[in-house]
Amino acid sequence: MQDNCGKWKERTDMRQYLQPTAFIDFDQPEVASYAEKNAGRTQNPVKKAVNLYYAVRDDIFYDPYAINLTVEGLRASTTLEKGRGWCVAKAVLLAACCRHMGIAARLGFADVKNHLSTQQLREQMQTDIFYWHGYTAIYLNEKWVKATPAFNLALCEKFSLKPLEFDGKSDSIFHPFDVEGRRHMEYIRYRGEYADVPLEEIIDTFKRRYPTWEELTASEPDAFTKNR
Repeated sequence: MQDNCGKWKERTDMRQYLQPTAFIDFDQPEVASYAEKNAGRTQNPVKKAVNLYYAVRDDIFYDPYAINLTVEGLRASTTLEKGRGWCVAKAVLLAACCRHMGIAARLGFADVKNHLSTQQLREQMQTDIFYWHGYTAIYLNEKWVKATPAFNLALCEKFSLKPLEFDGKSDSIFHPFDVEGRRHMEYIRYRGEYADVPLEEIIDTFKRRYPTWEELTASEPDAFTKNR
């Protein structure tokens, strides 16, 4: 009896990672169409997830100045429409695509220190720590695998960063060094994984940690994002 209850609870828990939400709005036609187009013709869930990862990584330009901490600003459909987004927005879009294809996905968050952040961004943030960095956790082969679709290939090539690859089997997280051996990303704290965007928690942290957080979330893209 306990085993049956446990299995039922596990199935119920997994169901939340397959549902649309106000943020993960794969019930919108444009998101559904994008997922189907980029998942490929394969029936293999791992291959589908890998295909979707590379689509979101490179189709959507990473823009740390495109932070909009509202439901509308973080929706998968909004990111797809704009063609750019910061790490959380891109993670939401990847989760939406996976869920549409019947692959369980959730949102993971961590605080990271970017040793190579631009001077403009450091001055605006008044720190080199990125709180609530977002990634996507995808359930493949009966385990959760981290996928980080943040930095698109063109951006990596321009700034000598190592592009993140994803094989659907191992975690894909930021490299500690760039291609020239300079220190790059340092993970300071993992905040956990969620079925949906913990928006209020993110806003609360931004208010406490970023003195100019309102300016940070209402900025125009800088030169390198404009010249994509």
